[in-house]
Amino acid sequence: MLTVAVTGATGTQGGATARALLAAGHPVRALTRRPDSPAADTLRGLGAEIRHADFDDRASLAAALAGADSLFAVTTPFGTDTDTEVRQGTTLVDVAAEAGIGHIVFTSAAHADRDTGVPHYESKRLIEQHLRAAGVPWTVIAPAAFMDNYAGGWTLDGLREATFAWPMPAHRPLTLIPAADIGAFAALVLQRRDEFAGRRIDIASDERTPAQLAEILAAALDLAVTHHEVPLAYVRKHSTDLAAMFAYFTSVGLDVDVAGLRRDYPEVGWHSFADWAAAQDWPALLSATPR
Repeated sequence: MLTVAVTGATGTQGGATARALLAAGHPVRALTRRPDSPAADTLRGLGAEIRHADFDDRASLAAALAGADSLFAVTTPFGTDTDTEVRQGTTLVDVAAEAGIGHIVFTSAAHADRDTGVPHYESKRLIEQHLRAAGVPWTVIAPAAFMDNYAGGWTLDGLREATFAWPMPAHRPLTLIPAADIGAFAALVLQRRDEFAGRRIDIASDERTPAQLAEILAAALDLAVTHHEVPLAYVRKHSTDLAAMFAYFTSVGLDVDVAGLRRDYPEVGWHSFADWAAAQDWPALLSATPR
């Protein structure tokens, strides 16, 4: 058994990874700034050890990581900024190295090792570079676009009006993955360190166009959903970072070997977008108070 420290454990990717590891029988040390939060209580109920840790407090990180075998590391600029993400991510890597962690699995973003020009991809690229130089066995998993984002934000707002609002042309393919598959793949990598150490792997479980996504959502919601291409200028008013990402999705795209991943790692139990959409509680989501 491995004792795995999981950052972002009360968030989407960290939470999925913690659950997958717990289901496989591994002790999980869930790191969070809010040990008394409902999400932390849920993980505690599943058997995780909850530890307080703050990316801006090296002492708290060192205490939380002491004695752990491996680390699942997730960072985000949202809620702060990309400079903060890089600072926190490099600090986490340094403290993990000092603590003698035997394997760091960092979740980045598909194509973040390329010249994308997307700010929150570039920040992850810098953390990846720091990780490679840290002298600790490492693996980078790099998810494509999150299916889970389709159950919130402006997508959910649009679905209330039977519209799939998305800032991409109707027939431009996009690779996608749900958080559950990220967690399952991360758990696989953590359990098979020798196989995955020193590797960077873009991951996705399906590839669909916005038009196809609208059709799948229509079937899941039993509603005549149509795709509406949101202008990038509208997105840019809210976030230049996200506008750059959608411009990249449209101009270059996220090519990920979905078929190869399904063939090589069937134990992950990869979910299609139709699988994911069918599993959502759409009546509850749609009846929730809009933003």
